[in-house]
This record gives sequence, C-alpha cells and structure tokens, in this order.
Amino acid sequence: MKIITYNVNGLRAAITKGFTEWLTQENPDVICIQETKLQPEQFPAGEFTQLGYYAYLFSAQKRGYSGVAIFTKQKPDHVEIGMGIETYDNEGRFLRADYGDLSIVSVYHPSGSSGDERQRFKMEWLEAFQNYVLELRKSRPNLILCGDYNICHEPIDIHDPVRNAKNSGFLPEEREWMTGFLNTGFIDSFRYKNPAKQQYTWWSYRFNARVNNKGWRIDYCMVSEPMNSRISDAYILNDAEHSDHCPAVLEIKQ
Repeated sequence: MKIITYNVNGLRAAITKGFTEWLTQENPDVICIQETKLQPEQFPAGEFTQLGYYAYLFSAQKRGYSGVAIFTKQKPDHVEIGMGIETYDNEGRFLRADYGDLSIVSVYHPSGSSGDERQRFKMEWLEAFQNYVLELRKSRPNLILCGDYNICHEPIDIHDPVRNAKNSGFLPEEREWMTGFLNTGFIDSFRYKNPAKQQYTWWSYRFNARVNNKGWRIDYCMVSEPMNSRISDAYILNDAEHSDHCPAVLEIKQ
C-alpha cells in the first residue's frame, strides 16, 4: 500500500502545474493533502473521480486558507472530520479515514512564523493534538499520521541548524515536543528507513532556496509502533514541483 503526504500550497494552483498528471504517474493508494485552500464547491471533483479516487475534504471556515483532504482508491469504512475541538476544526486541520483496523490521517499543524500569537496557538495545538491522538490510539492502535508538522526535529532535518535555532519550526520547545511525541510510541518512517539521509520537503520561495537545496524536512508519515513491522519503505520525492513543499511517501505491507 502506497501512501503519500503532500502540502500542495493551494490545490487549484497545483493542478495548473501538472498535479493530476503527476498523481496518475505516482498512482498512490492514498494521498493526504494539506493546504487545499479551497471550499468544497471549488473542488474539481470530476478530475479525481476520473483517476479512480474517492475524495474527502475538510476546509477551513476562512476562504483560501488551510484545509486538508484525503484521496483514496479504496473507499474507507469510516471518515472522521476534525477532532471535535472547535478552535482547531474551524481551521480545517485534521481528517481521518478508517480501513478495517488501519486509520490514516491527513493533518496540517499550524505555523508559528507569523508572530508570537500564532506560535502560542501552535504550541497549544501540539498539546491538544497529542492528547487527542493518544486517546484515539486506544481504540485505533494502527495509526498513520501524515502531514505537514511545521517542525524540523533534528539538525539533520534542516539546512542551517545554527542560524535557524531561534526560528519557528526549529525552536527548542518544538523539537522537544516532537521528541516527546515520538517517545509516546510513534515512528518517523522516513528517518526509520533512512537514518543518515539529509533530505528536505520544504524550501522558502526566497533566495533560490530550492535551487540551492536550503530546505527543511517538516512533512512526515508518522506510524504508531504496532505498525512497525509493516513499514516496507519511506522516501521523499524531491522532483515533484507543484508547491513549495514536495511529497513524502510511505509504503506498507497490508
């Protein structure tokens, strides 16, 4: 089973850059999308139906902002929209699809880069997200949490760890949260399969960052520990250029 996570930074914009053609070529079983930046009535459903995907979207109340989606070849047994926490659900950040005993989540963690208020919001979200997921894991132990976490965990995950040490996304408290979250029983699948590989999933649009590969690895396919033996591969598709992010892939044994 091939699962992709991809922050497309605007789904309609990505489509104009060849996203659907790329999706046909990659042919994942499930793709988790972040930053759809559209309302349900703006979604070109027919394009994805033709490719054989069921599409589930959770949009932010604010137009042109945030939003997550799951496109899946197999119809889920159940789809859960949001976490039941109004403050976060208003921003369209969490969507879950269940397949038998397996659950796949598309999640978009907030960015704190716009200032102190959003950084506080981010840290509060991280605590609420962890509490929600740990409770969910009691009834859905086989979890795959795909998405843009807006955090680089270790120095290997960022091009310049020294000069970015005070920037949102690589702050000590964010990295500590990530360590703690993994220690509750989750696996960073890319790092698990590639312990020494320095590869990124996001580049600033400024300063030719992508051309110079001055990037950050902030997009993850996290897997709960009971899924450990089912991880067959995890890798990053740096050549996909429909966004300032690129996709991360997880392949599991069914």
